[in-house]
Amino acid sequence: MNNTARVLNGVEIAAQIKAEVADEARALAAAGITPGLAVVLVGHVAASEIYVRSKVKASAELGIRSEMLTPPDSITTDEMLALIAELNARDDVDGILIQLPLPKHVDTRRLLEAVSPQKDVDGFHPINAGRLLSGMPALQPCTPGGIMEILRRSGLPVAGQHAVVLGRSDIVGKPVAMMLLNASATVTVCHSKTVNIKRYTRDADILVAAIGRPGFVTAEMVKPGATLIDVGINRLTDAAEVARFFPGDETRAAQFVARGSTLVGDIHPAAFELAGAYTPVPKGVGALTIAMLMHNTVKAAKARRGMAGHPPAATKA
Repeated sequence: MNNTARVLNGVEIAAQIKAEVADEARALAAAGITPGLAVVLVGHVAASEIYVRSKVKASAELGIRSEMLTPPDSITTDEMLALIAELNARDDVDGILIQLPLPKHVDTRRLLEAVSPQKDVDGFHPINAGRLLSGMPALQPCTPGGIMEILRRSGLPVAGQHAVVLGRSDIVGKPVAMMLLNASATVTVCHSKTVNIKRYTRDADILVAAIGRPGFVTAEMVKPGATLIDVGINRLTDAAEVARFFPGDETRAAQFVARGSTLVGDIHPAAFELAGAYTPVPKGVGALTIAMLMHNTVKAAKARRGMAGHPPAATKA
């Protein structure tokens, strides 16, 4: 492994953000305001339940009141719309989060659009997406927001850099591309139909991989000294795959034996040897998502009461 490559520790940066959120929550509490987060979890999906519990726990630790609503997976779209309308109307709820995925019979897009843009702490509403596109203040998607915080708090340059984003999802790829553009990077977005992706990735000063394919980005696809941001979280359950991605790594091998699985990102670990800086998997980008959700909840609580004070972003040529 390249000893000069800088590891961008997402856990440490998340702790900084959570400390700041706790300070803001205490200041709001002194003014008689408790930020409120409502999480809607439909049915029983084990992974979602674990993730939601961690959100509720983080809220309690930071001084945010949270509640979890758990309608059955038989709930209809109309019943969900009624639930969201009720949460929109409640003054003690500042943020509404609908845990995805939803059952197939439920119209996910209609529900996400029904959430008040002021309470859209996931940053998925078309109005917030449009404000992001225009460089205006808005509630921003948590994972892309976390990526930008990693870059900013690590002192890594963005303006004037060539950033390549692998993936065009509404949740990560598109919004992080827009955030990088708003920060004056030159941005290229690659996806499943891009021809010869390597010619773009090898020119990237900042490479964001968010495609959900384990180890897709290999060492030959990386520009030496680049900043590699790995959004992928892929679980390996095959011993041969673990050996292929982590040859000679006794720690990973032991972890696999103990747990029956280990995680790898969308960037092959060998590629990190060429990096100037990189986010590991785990303890990288994923650690920021809940911290940014908490940040958004406090931000929404302040904005709803006219306390935000965010100046309009300047338009850049």
